Amino acid sequence: MYQFSYADIQTDSVADAKDRERQLLTRSIDMLAAAAAVGHGSMEAAEALHFTNRVWTTFVEDLGSSDNALPKELRANLISIGLWLLREAEDIRQGRTNNFEGLIEVSQIIRDGIQ
Repeated sequence: MYQFSYADIQTDSVADAKDRERQLLTRSIDMLAAAAAVGHGSMEAAEALHFTNRVWTTFVEDLGSSDNALPKELRANLISIGLWLLREAEDIRQGRTNNFEGLIEVSQIIRDGIQ
């Protein structure tokens, strides 16, 4: 019979959640890089921007929740970054810019900062 302490399970759950966040960001980054290679009017771009929008909308909603355990200031900063990413993705979708690199670089920084 296995016996786990609540702290062990909770630690595993947090580690699993962070790993999923890193995986989502990595997928978003890969999709954005592929989209940048073929252009902002492509199907790849539409799919990458839609996926990135879903990821960051979910992150922003979670960061805004009172149940989120991150420090308040960090949450506020990440929400600001997330809102910028969402606006930038919408600008690309609307053809006002083609700054995939900005989305990619900021996403990489956030992904690499998840510990």
